[in-house]
Amino acid sequence: MKNINKHISSTLKALRRERGWSLDRTAEETGVSKAMLGQIEREESSPTIATLWKIASGFHTSFSSFIEDIHRDFDKPVYRSGKTRNLHPSDKNIRVMPLFPYDEQLNMEIFVIELLPGCEHLSPPHKPGVIEHVVVTEGKMEILVNGKWLLLSKGEGLRFNANQPHGYRNTTAEISCFHDIIHYPRSGA
Repeated sequence: MKNINKHISSTLKALRRERGWSLDRTAEETGVSKAMLGQIEREESSPTIATLWKIASGFHTSFSSFIEDIHRDFDKPVYRSGKTRNLHPSDKNIRVMPLFPYDEQLNMEIFVIELLPGCEHLSPPHKPGVIEHVVVTEGKMEILVNGKWLLLSKGEGLRFNANQPHGYRNTTAEISCFHDIIHYPRSGA
């Protein structure tokens, strides 16, 4: 967990430096408090998934850039495998792994996400133009879109505008697994 906190911290610092943003400006743009941002930069606090999404959205950058380095060699095939993991202790019922981190040629990133039984994860709105494609690979889950929970089963998918509050939940006794493909508008992640 320490390495991911270091990566999140260095990514946040680099983005602020690149844009010339103070902590006050960053708090204003992301909706995350100045105190929390400072704690994240000093590796004193690990952000929840929801907080990390707010930060990424405020910077108009990808969520996956905070989790791992993004490779830019698009001429070679890329094989990816890995295990999902908890990113924050309070996110104990949701596990995430970037299957393919943000791709600047395609303006997208692909995640494998597991929802443990009883998990409900609410996500703040992303910037206008962000589209999510959810494809269930195991179990059943519900997705909150347009204020309604919609049930999806294995093999089913849903595409929606992510510029609204949305969420994912698993009300079953089994783990639900899905691929979340996030497409960003051309202006950047």
